[in-house]
Amino acid sequence: MQVTHSSLNYKDGLAVSGRPGVLRSYPMTPGIDLAGTVLEDRTGRWQPGQPVILTGWGIGERQDGGYATLARANAGWLVAQPPGTDARWAMSVGTAGFTAMLAVMALEEHGVTPGDGEVLVTGAAGGVGSTAVALLAAAGHTVVASTGRAQEEAYLLGLGASRVIGRDELPALKRPLEKERWAGVVDSVGGATLAGAYASTRTHGSLAVCGLAGGSDLNASVFPLILRGVNLLGIDSVTCPAPRREAAWARLARDLGAVKLEAVTQERALGDVPALAGQILAGQIRGRTVIDVNG
Repeated sequence: MQVTHSSLNYKDGLAVSGRPGVLRSYPMTPGIDLAGTVLEDRTGRWQPGQPVILTGWGIGERQDGGYATLARANAGWLVAQPPGTDARWAMSVGTAGFTAMLAVMALEEHGVTPGDGEVLVTGAAGGVGSTAVALLAAAGHTVVASTGRAQEEAYLLGLGASRVIGRDELPALKRPLEKERWAGVVDSVGGATLAGAYASTRTHGSLAVCGLAGGSDLNASVFPLILRGVNLLGIDSVTCPAPRREAAWARLARDLGAVKLEAVTQERALGDVPALAGQILAGQIRGRTVIDVNG
């Protein structure tokens, strides 16, 4: 593949900063997303020049990833770029936006509909959170954005959040069952934040769990599951099957066009990635960062 764009994700920040747990061998090219065009496909599935997207499947971890101008991948991992979109748009969505779309789809499939009540998004100023806020608002939900960055309130309200709450509000909910608040939750934080959101989810509500920026532990009880029928939904964007990938990308192209993404996207050159890696780990980057690998 001829790669033109990649993106910056939390995993990329860890990899580029030399933190353990992401790169599985050395040498390895980081970058868990990429978009570009097919140069050659010996399986015959893809034609030379066809625009494609690649996220997940261990690229940038177990196989060389998107921070390069050329890449080689399994043909079955690729997704055709939706009509009317380009590589920059695809990487402004990237793994973060794709994950957010999978989370929104999971909530919908488990009965969360506009008008049911407030839908909570944690880590709302990050890549997954920003996209989830925009997607949920566009679908007609009343969105509550949770963030530790009070200065991003105007940004989140601009994406469609109805109100913004502080990051400390959810970990403070420590009882096995709290007052019912959320019809649905998209959680990219984990830890005590997820535990508080879980305990305060309404009867027959659902939580789509897709991150661990705040910790991998979940100290909670089964009471929300067995007394309220709460659904705890795991979101896997890495090995997501091709038909669901295609459905998610088609929905993203429909509901989150380039104009809507402008407010959440910055574009930077490949040479900026080392500095950006430290910033994303420090929680200093909001929304999405597209990497021009030719820059």
